[in-house]
Amino acid sequence: MLTILGFAMIATFLVLIMMKKMSPIAALVLIPALFCVFVGKGAKLGDYVIEGVTSLAPTAAMLMFAIVYFGVMIDVGLFDPIVRGILKFCKADPMRIVVGTAILAAIVSLDGDGSTTFMITVSAMYPLYKRLKMSLVVMTGVAAMANGVMNTLPWGGPTARAATALKLDASDIFVPMIPALAVGLLGVFVLSYFLGLRERKRLGVLTLDEVLVEEEIEEKETQTVLAGAGSGPGSGASGAGRATGGSGSGTDAEDDEDGDAERFQVLDPNRPTLRPKLYWFNALLTVALLTAMIMEWLPIPVLFLLGAALALTVNFPHIPDQKARIAAHADNVLNVSGMVFAAAVFTGVLQGTGMVDHMARWMVDVIPEGMGPHMALVTGLLSLPLTYFMSNDGFYFGVLPVLAEAGAAHGVSPLEMARASLVGQPLHMSSPLVPAVYVLVGMAKVEFGDHTKFVVKWAALTCLIILAAGILFGII
Repeated sequence: MLTILGFAMIATFLVLIMMKKMSPIAALVLIPALFCVFVGKGAKLGDYVIEGVTSLAPTAAMLMFAIVYFGVMIDVGLFDPIVRGILKFCKADPMRIVVGTAILAAIVSLDGDGSTTFMITVSAMYPLYKRLKMSLVVMTGVAAMANGVMNTLPWGGPTARAATALKLDASDIFVPMIPALAVGLLGVFVLSYFLGLRERKRLGVLTLDEVLVEEEIEEKETQTVLAGAGSGPGSGASGAGRATGGSGSGTDAEDDEDGDAERFQVLDPNRPTLRPKLYWFNALLTVALLTAMIMEWLPIPVLFLLGAALALTVNFPHIPDQKARIAAHADNVLNVSGMVFAAAVFTGVLQGTGMVDHMARWMVDVIPEGMGPHMALVTGLLSLPLTYFMSNDGFYFGVLPVLAEAGAAHGVSPLEMARASLVGQPLHMSSPLVPAVYVLVGMAKVEFGDHTKFVVKWAALTCLIILAAGILFGII
């Protein structure tokens, strides 16, 4: 009976969030609470929740302060030179533009928020793709795959969910996975190179001067004036509007290149939160923070707590300014940390009532004996379709605990299972259940179906590369 109720609880949860009848947070709380009553253990619900919240508090703290930290770094301009450098590197070469798209998406993904990554990446690259008449699905596909690999960062979501569901430390899952994920990211860059070569062969190579002259002719013919921060994905308060001025007819080639780069502004260069005098402090602080995380000098939650506090204090010494920065990122913080604490109810009930144990025993019985020792490989392969057709919440809180219990029966550690569960993320980021992907295709003016047809095969290949590297390195 517990087996049936367990699967029924997971199925109810998945159906409700996939049909958008309930928010993930509400479903994570109400569905298990209801089933806890069905099992006859409603009186113990409070114990299950308190135990879960206690174990998940460090994960929630890590997510909260990581989002604040990287949000502040974007606000103060840490990534602005990187964006300008990538745009200058790209010039009007389709191959460089596609590779630059992957690099930019990977770098901006450090903030752990897919929507922010796609907004900045599309705002920066959309004008180049349009002016060169490049394929926009190449831009959306490359950006989604790069973000999918980087989404495995401990503060990005999947790793935190896996740690939450299996009650593990996020750093124990993520740090050993770095070599395999690096291979996957390298695979995205290599793929971007070949896709860019294909675009270069189709379009040829122009200079920005030629592109801008052609555009000016088209503008005169259509009597359309595009100046400053006009409408469209590549413009706006934080968009990539064209600067006024000439089309690069200066006397010095280097000055022309600098002028061209200025035409593709991404983040508002005059926003009041910029701190140019503190740039190197912020850069060194970020490098030190990431180094300390990789070297495991302190627990990740402690590192980001200290880093966020230091970044806010140094960059915004006045309390009202600090409050304003925290408020600016409050939505992301509340959504992510709220999800973690809500998950305490789901995982607590699943574990406390014994449902997960009964489901695991059932899965052990149906999985062929020969596949038992290879449950990590099975989990890695299953993560591709499962994380595509269901949300991360559904997979990590509903399916992974059951697979982990089945793997434990065959001697496969929960850490191996958690690492294998991250494999499907490059494909997951193009799932119709991911809100951020609609930001991506919407800003790029690409049909979701076209994006899907292009990206699925390449994203699945990237996932398999990560899985193969994990097995080769002995991580999975």
